[in-house]
Amino acid sequence: MPTEISIAKLNQFIRWGSVAAILIAVLVIFRTLPINLVTSAMNEWIGGLGWWGPIVLVLLYIVATILFVPGTILTLAAGAIFGLAVGTIVVSIGSTVGAALAFLISRYVAREKVAKPAEDTRRFAAIDRAIEEGGWKIVGLLRLSPALPFNLQNYLYGLTPIRFWPYVFTSWLAMLPATFLYVYLGHITGAAVSADRERTPAEWAMLAVGLLATIAVTIYVTRLASRKLNEQVDQDQRDDAETLNEPKPTEDPNTRRTFALAGLALASVLFAAYVSMNSERIKQTVTGWFGPPAVESTESHDVNPAGPSIDHSLLSELLASHVQEGGWVNYETLRDDIGKLDRYLSVVASAPWDMLGRDEKLALLLNGYNASTLKLILDHYPVQSIKDIPAADRWDAVRWNIGGNTWSLNQIEHEQIRPHFKEPRIHFALVCAAVGCPPLRGEAYDADRLDEQLEDQTQIVHDHATWFEYLNGDNELRLTKLYDWYGDDFRQSAESIPRFAASYSQPLQRSIDSDQTPTITWLPYDWSLNSNLNRQPR
Repeated sequence: MPTEISIAKLNQFIRWGSVAAILIAVLVIFRTLPINLVTSAMNEWIGGLGWWGPIVLVLLYIVATILFVPGTILTLAAGAIFGLAVGTIVVSIGSTVGAALAFLISRYVAREKVAKPAEDTRRFAAIDRAIEEGGWKIVGLLRLSPALPFNLQNYLYGLTPIRFWPYVFTSWLAMLPATFLYVYLGHITGAAVSADRERTPAEWAMLAVGLLATIAVTIYVTRLASRKLNEQVDQDQRDDAETLNEPKPTEDPNTRRTFALAGLALASVLFAAYVSMNSERIKQTVTGWFGPPAVESTESHDVNPAGPSIDHSLLSELLASHVQEGGWVNYETLRDDIGKLDRYLSVVASAPWDMLGRDEKLALLLNGYNASTLKLILDHYPVQSIKDIPAADRWDAVRWNIGGNTWSLNQIEHEQIRPHFKEPRIHFALVCAAVGCPPLRGEAYDADRLDEQLEDQTQIVHDHATWFEYLNGDNELRLTKLYDWYGDDFRQSAESIPRFAASYSQPLQRSIDSDQTPTITWLPYDWSLNSNLNRQPR
C-alpha cells in the first residue's frame, strides 16, 4: 500500500510539473514568435468577412472536428478575434455540430471502420457498459475528463447505446467549461499581441484574475469528473478481471497518461528552446507569410532634371484647410471639399509617368497614396477606423490611377515605392488614416523640396512618444511598429534599426557610440481614425 501511494504521489508531481513546463514553454513561444502578425492576418481575413466571419469559423471548426484536426488553434483564434462572448458561442456551435456529425457518421456510415480499433480497447468496453447503465451522465463525465481525446470520443459514442439528442445536449453542456477556458486564453493572447491600443494595469489585472478563476474552476471540475469516471470504469475493468480470473492491475491507472503528459511537456520545452534560438529566422519567415512583402530597395528611376513637373498645389490647399496640427484630419469639412480632392486625383491620374524624373515620381506616389487614402475614408465615412472598411475595398482594391496606371494602395507602396526607391523615410510619409500612423503633413510633397520634407517628417515622428521614445536610464528603445514591419528596409539603409533611429536622437546615438545595445520594445499601434474628433496630445 505505501508503495502504491508513493507512485500515485510521484505521478501527481510529474503531472503538475509537466503542466507547468508546458505553460512556460507556451509563454516563451508566444513571446518569441510574431504571433501578432498571424492573429492580425486571421483577424483581417475573418474580420473582413463581416457577418460571415463567425459563420466561416464555425464551418472550419466543423470540418476540423470531423477530420480529427485539433481545434485548439481555432478556439484560441475565436477568442482573439471575437472576444469572450461571441468567441464562446462560435466555438460551442462549431464543436457541438462537428461532434454531432461525427456521431452520425460513426453510427450510420462508417460503423465497422470505427468499431474495429475500438474492439481491442478494454477501457472502451468498460466505457460502453458504463454508458449503457449511466447514459448521458457518463457522457458528461467523459466530456469533462481528459480520459479520451475530444475528436476520438465523437466517433466512439456512435458505437454506444446513447441516444442522439441526449448525446448532443450533454456534449454541448459538458464542453462549455473547456471551451470558455481556451477562448479566454485566446482572448488574453489577442490582448497581449494586439497593436490596437495599450491596456491599462487594471484591465490586465481583471483579465488575469478572470483567467486564473476560469483555470481553477476547469481543473476542479475536470478532476472531479475524472475521479467519478474512474470509479465507474475501473470497477467494470476489475469485474472483468475477476470474471476472467485475471490478476487485478497494480499499476496506477494514470501512469500512462502521466508519461504522455511528460512527453508532451518535453516536446514543448524542446520546441520553445528551438524557437528561442532561431527567433530571427522564424520571424522573417512568418513575416514573409503574413506581413508586408520583403523587398530589396534600389534606385530604379533616372533623375531626369529636364523632365516635366507636377503641380500639387490643389492638395496643399486641401491639407492646409483640413489638417490640423499633429496630423489630425477634419473629415467633416473635408467632405464638403471633396470636389477639390477629386480634381487633384484627376491631376495625379493624368501625370506623364514615363517622362517624370526620380523625385517627381516619388512625390507623385506619396501624394497620390495619401490623397487616395483620404478619398477612401470619405467614400465610407463615417467610420471609426480604416479597418471598418471591407477588406476588398481597402488596401487591395485596384482603383487608384497614378500617371495612367491603375494600382491598389498596397501596389503603390510595395510594388512601386519600396522596391524602386532606396528611401526608408517614406514609411513616415505614407499615412493610412490611423492614429498610429505618422501624422499627415499639412502640405503636399514637392519634388524640389522632397529630401528636406522627408527629413523634417522623419524628425517629427522621432520627436513624439507616439512613435519613438528612448529611455536612457533603462537603455530601452520604444519604437513604432513601422520599424518592426519594415525592419529590412531600415537595415538596408543603416546597419541596424537602432542605428537608423539614432540619426534622429542624440541620446540614442551617444548610447550606441558607447557600445550599448538598447532593448527594443514595440509601441502600441492605434488603428482608430486620425480624425480631429479623436485628437490626442502629441
